[in-house]
Order: sequence, then structure tokens, then C-alpha cells
Amino acid sequence: MHPRIFAIVTAVLLGVLGIGAVTVTRWTPDTAPVAAGVPATTQAAPGGAASASAPPTGDPAVWTRSTLRNKLMAEMDASDPGVALADLDKISKAKPYTVRFCHPIAHELGHAAVKRYHEDFQKVISFPHETCAAGYLHGAVEEMLAASKNPQQDILTLCAPANTGPCIHGVGHGIMFVTKQDIPSARDLCNKFPTTNRRITCSEGVFMQLFAPDEEDEKAKANLPADKLAADPLYPCPEQPSLFQSACFFYAPTFYLSSHDYANHPEAFAGALKWCLNAQASGGANDCSRGVGSRTMKYNLDRADWAAQQCATAADAWQRKACAQGLLSYWTVNYTESGAAAKLCSQITDKEIAGYCRSAGGLSNTLD
Repeated sequence: MHPRIFAIVTAVLLGVLGIGAVTVTRWTPDTAPVAAGVPATTQAAPGGAASASAPPTGDPAVWTRSTLRNKLMAEMDASDPGVALADLDKISKAKPYTVRFCHPIAHELGHAAVKRYHEDFQKVISFPHETCAAGYLHGAVEEMLAASKNPQQDILTLCAPANTGPCIHGVGHGIMFVTKQDIPSARDLCNKFPTTNRRITCSEGVFMQLFAPDEEDEKAKANLPADKLAADPLYPCPEQPSLFQSACFFYAPTFYLSSHDYANHPEAFAGALKWCLNAQASGGANDCSRGVGSRTMKYNLDRADWAAQQCATAADAWQRKACAQGLLSYWTVNYTESGAAAKLCSQITDKEIAGYCRSAGGLSNTLD
């Protein structure tokens, strides 16, 4: 080929190839940067859609409360509560961030099961129901008491003969349904239990329901004394009898964290510890700080060391210790297998908090 003709052909080919390169090259990154403090696996696209494609199972890459709830409700309708609860347990362990909302979803499964089995409580609880801190059991008890014609009598017989702690805790939740969130009336019903331990366990359900009513239950939310809590988030803890104060202060941070939008403002966890100092005058600061630790772990189960670092922000050693105790308490409620406490403590890099963790778990202070 003549050199001049060859040069012209070469130039044309290079131009075509250059244009082709422009049309096929990605000039934007494959993925957007991950927001600070949020695990990459939980990123979602605008509007709540998952940023990654769905896996081969057909499940979304990132679960939300609504998508997980809808899946499990459909599974229960197609089979039984046992199938749905087993799947919930599997998902919550594989995707720890779902623990932030698996307990209330389990509540809903319990409510639905009572309706499905026409208030046959023994049938409802015949399915394994320990997953997500026994939320299914709590919801079932709530629904039973809400439908009861004689709740004052039924609260004493519903959990018999075993009268397990989770069941009586669920009775506390149900009592709040019956009393429409009226604390003195709820307290009177808890006091009908014959032993102090059962009264305290009942009060734990009462105050958990007060500070965090089921989101799908419009009646429960409508009865929440939001105006009083906004004026004093420690309400009504200081005025409670001593038997009920501990549970009240422990769950009070739940409302503080939700009202400070902890999901988008992670500094709220450290802020909650400072806020708990307001309870020192009434003797509830230690329980409140344990409650912060518990909620911090619940909402950040997928980043346990980060949760521990929030405890380390407390100015005083007693509060750091109480917060660490709360971390461990929720961890072992969620992970009930042997060695769960040691597994958590080994993940904590702050030596002081790790020591408090091991002490609370009855473990050796050496990392053997």
C-alpha cells in the first residue's frame, strides 16, 4: 500500500477506535461511596430500593423492615409460624443489621398467629419462638390479652404452668394494651403476680412497651404520652415505686434515642449516656446507662466494637462499666449459644470496656 494511503487509513481507524472507547468506557465509579459509619452491606438506593442487585434466592440485597415483614408474613400464611420464625432466625444471624427491627416483626407474627389459631395460645406457642429476643411470644401474649374478656384473671394464668420470664415479660406488654398505656393501672396489674421477681419481669414489659410501642399498632402509638415524654424523657421513672424504677430507667433511653433519630445521628448514643446523668438525683443513672448499652448493642449488632466505643465516651468509670454491662446483656439475649459472651468481649478493642465485658460475663480477665 502507498505510504500516504496507509497513513490516511490508519488515522481513520484510530479515530473510530477512539470514539468506540468513549462509548464503552465507564466514566463513573461502579458504586457510590459508602456513608460514614454505615456498613456497605446495608446501603440502599434512593427511595429505599437496594443499591445492589438481588441475589439468586430472589431476596433483596438489603432488607428493610417492610420487605422482611412482608416476606415472613407471606411465609406464615403459606405454611405456619415455625417456618417464618426459622427463616427470621436465619436471616437475623446472617444479616445482623436486621436485629434493629426483627423483634417488632416477631411481635407482628405473634399477633397474627393468635388470630390464625383462634386464640389457642398453647398452639401458638408450640412453635420455637426464642428468636429475636422472644418477640413472637411477646406479640402473642399482647394479642391474647387484648382479646381477653377478663384480662385481670388471664394475666395470672396465661403463662402457667411454666411462667417463664419471656412469657411474663410479654404479659407486661399486653398489660399496656389493656390499660391503654396508663402506668398506675398497669402497675396494679403487675402487682397481682404473687412473687417479686414476676412483678419486676412484668414491669420490664410494661416500660418497654411505654417507651417503644409497636410501630404498626396505631392504638399503642396514640396512647403514648408523647407530650409528657417530650417535656421530660425520664417521665415517669422518678415517681415510680422502687420495685418498678429499675425497669423504667433501663428502657427510658429507647425513647431518647428514637426522638434523636439515632439511625441518622449516631452521636445520639454518646449523647444518651450524658443524658442519663439527669437521673442521678433519683438514683436511676446506673440503670439508665445499662439501658443505653443495651440499646446501643441492639441497634449496632453488626458493629460490636463501634458500640463498645460509645460506652468508652462516658466521663466516669462507673458509667462506662454500666454501659458495658448493657452491651453484654443484649448480646446474650440475642445470641443464646454457649460462648456468646466470650465472642463479644474478644471483639472489643478498648481494654477497659473489654475488661468490664468479661467481668459481666463471668469470664477470666485474661484473653486466653
